[in-house]
Formats: sequence, structure tokens, C-alpha cells
Amino acid sequence: MSFDRGKEPADHGSSRDAPPSPSRYESQKRRDWNTFGQYLRSQRPPVHISQCNSNHVLEFLSYLDQFGKTKVHLQGCIFYGHPEPPAPCACPLRQAWGSLDSLIGRLRAAYEENGGSPESNPFATNAIRVYLREVKECQAKARGIPYKKKKKGTTKGGEDSSST
Repeated sequence: MSFDRGKEPADHGSSRDAPPSPSRYESQKRRDWNTFGQYLRSQRPPVHISQCNSNHVLEFLSYLDQFGKTKVHLQGCIFYGHPEPPAPCACPLRQAWGSLDSLIGRLRAAYEENGGSPESNPFATNAIRVYLREVKECQAKARGIPYKKKKKGTTKGGEDSSST
């Protein structure tokens, strides 16, 4: 099989003038940014992104729980602390911690890409970090997964996370 360097590769329907399609991450980031913007506009009264603060972000994350797919057992549930319960229960479905963490990362980046300053980024506040840490610990306990065991590799200063 010889390779003819004089010919260009065949164009299989893609236009050379069209910009490359965005990566999956970029598409998700744009979709998440648009969803958050819609959420702010649906508030009464509507909230402009420049007026957005960490409380709006926390309310948005709580709002998203209704679309969650992760079963989080309540403390009174007989399956609380069991990683694989043998039967269904009435405990709520929530957004998984990892999904929320990824979402916040994309929204933090999108905020700054859309003209927001890093100093006023509502997605990068301490309140958001604390919320995510609490969700992670709560979900780990509810599923019976020791939080410390999930911290494989390096830890920041050997923090003890069992304070709830």
C-alpha cells in the first residue's frame, strides 16, 4: 500500500471552514452555564449574574437534587450505612457528590470565561467548598463507605474528616 503525498485526504462531509466541534467538557460547561442562567432568570424577581452570590449557587444545587439518581439513606432508615441494601426504601434520590463537584468546577470556569472576576466568583467561595465537603461526607456515611478509606494517596495535612 503506497501513500500518495500529493493528494489531500478525502473530505468525508466535514466542512473545512467550520470551526472544530467543542470538546465534551466545553459542551457540558456551556450547557451548565445556560442552565444556571435559566435558573437565575426564573427566580422571582429574576437575578442577574452580576448579582449572583454563593446563596444562589447553594439554592441551585438544592434545586438540582430533585433530578438526582443517587439513593441517599436517611439516618432513620434501616439501610443507613449499608453500601448495597437488599430491598428498596423510601429514602430520597439526590445528586451524587462527584456530579456536583464536577458541575461546580465547570461553572467556576464558565463564570470567569464570561467576564466574571475570580475575586467575585460565587462558585469559588468557602461556603460552596464547605457544602461540597458536607455532601461528600453525608453520602459516604449514608452508603456505609468510610470517608477516610476513600482518601487514597496524599492527604492535605492528615485532616480528620469524621467530625459529624
